[in-house]
Amino acid sequence: MKAIEIKHPLIEHKIGIMRDKKTGTKEFRELASEVAMFLCYEALRDAKTYDVQIETPLAKTTVQRVNEDDYAFVPILRAGMGMSDGITRIIPNAKIGVIGLYRNEETLEPIRYYYKVPKDIVNREVILLDPMLATGGSACDAIKMLKEDGVKKIKFLCLIAAPEGIKKLEETYPDVQIYCAKIDDHLNDIGYIVPGLGDAGDRIFGIK
Repeated sequence: MKAIEIKHPLIEHKIGIMRDKKTGTKEFRELASEVAMFLCYEALRDAKTYDVQIETPLAKTTVQRVNEDDYAFVPILRAGMGMSDGITRIIPNAKIGVIGLYRNEETLEPIRYYYKVPKDIVNREVILLDPMLATGGSACDAIKMLKEDGVKKIKFLCLIAAPEGIKKLEETYPDVQIYCAKIDDHLNDIGYIVPGLGDAGDRIFGIK
């Protein structure tokens, strides 16, 4: 599957503000949540609906609903948590899992330190969340864990993706669809996306 880059003027506008190093923590966090909502709309375009009989103030009618129990959203700690608020605004009853990974600054390899997902995760479509798809190591490691748990359908949502990360993820897990707000130019020699956003986790949590 080819990575899907969501083209929309409002996304361009919001990502542009996030890129600015002068943008403060509060605004950066809010924008990350808002862009995640746009990505979720696109990722759930194929969501199945079921009929429900209701009454409007004027008449009885049939409406469509999405079964929220079909999905689980799994942010990769810590930066992925910055996307989960926007997701739960759209699907407020969605189950949330958590995968804790951090990057070894010398080898750039992901190291797992926490893994907690819903007990019935195998019966759900999993939407994996991480603002940055850089080397692809963390994403692939998280997907490996989910597949070992029996998850059959996984989608990956990120704000910014590097071509190198897309290539690694597509080659390793071609069945996982990637949705991103922007595909950037390249990784620098220390594994950061250029032009990128900087360290999204630090900016979301106000560490720097």
